[in-house]
Amino acid sequence: MQEISFVNNRFYSLKNIYTVSLLAVAYLLLSFVLVGFKVDQLVLIFIFGSLFFISKNTRRFILGFSIFIVYWILFDYMKAFPNYLFNEVHIKGLYETEKSLFGINGGGMLLTPNEYLKLHHIVFLDVLTGFFYLMWVPVPLAFATYLFFKNKNQFVKFSLTFVWVNLIGFVIYYLFPAAPPWYVQEHGFGFIANTAGNTAGLARFDQYFNISLFQGIYSKGSNVFAAMPSLHSSYPVIVCYYGFRNKLGKINVFFVTVMLGIWFSAVYTSHHYILDVLAGITCALFGILSFNYLIKKTSLKSFITYLVKHISE
Repeated sequence: MQEISFVNNRFYSLKNIYTVSLLAVAYLLLSFVLVGFKVDQLVLIFIFGSLFFISKNTRRFILGFSIFIVYWILFDYMKAFPNYLFNEVHIKGLYETEKSLFGINGGGMLLTPNEYLKLHHIVFLDVLTGFFYLMWVPVPLAFATYLFFKNKNQFVKFSLTFVWVNLIGFVIYYLFPAAPPWYVQEHGFGFIANTAGNTAGLARFDQYFNISLFQGIYSKGSNVFAAMPSLHSSYPVIVCYYGFRNKLGKINVFFVTVMLGIWFSAVYTSHHYILDVLAGITCALFGILSFNYLIKKTSLKSFITYLVKHISE
């Protein structure tokens, strides 16, 4: 079959149109089977399809960011396979370990840092930690966008490291299901399957501005029992690593500030124990080191070169 005139070129070839359409349909069908239909899925398809066909530059951009799209889809599909179906959820043991290592005396009782901060929260920190917690996705994506236009080799390495760290975290989620601090505060030590997500301390941010921002975010959470490692704490470590590698100067001060702010916010808002944060930091460092090792010892370097060439042409 010959291509008709308006698609008689490589950019608008029928092959490209068929491929994108087939991927879109396959994604919708698989998503419907695993997690059900959501408007978000159509939005993702619209964004990908639009950028793929608007221009060559936008096509390169969306193909480069397909690495992050794959991450988003995998994270969403975790809803279909709750980790508590595969291993016992750690609730009381994690809570007691946190208290024994980092416990704070308050009112004649030994409290976890989460419990102590919940009792002594202040409006300034309620608002500040909310803003920090909003940065855990936009900052990495904004940095990735900068690298895409500035240094595509570093962009690909940053993107692959990001996904690699996430995959390591996902494996740990299934090997070691863990309840967040707010779960103990709300439900005690008993396990309750299908527990809904909770904004925890971030509800105070919503209340202050009279909005439902975090309520909307956490109502879509993939798994309540995936508190360790804290990937919220992992992401800014990756950003800082590549920020310093690219010698961004004062921008790195901002990255470090965001990193420390997210770590504190995770504990202050009762979304993570200090142990979760430390596990997230360790996960990021291990991911970065192992990724660099794989570049030196395997054909990963050639694969990176191929990806760089693919999004540069």
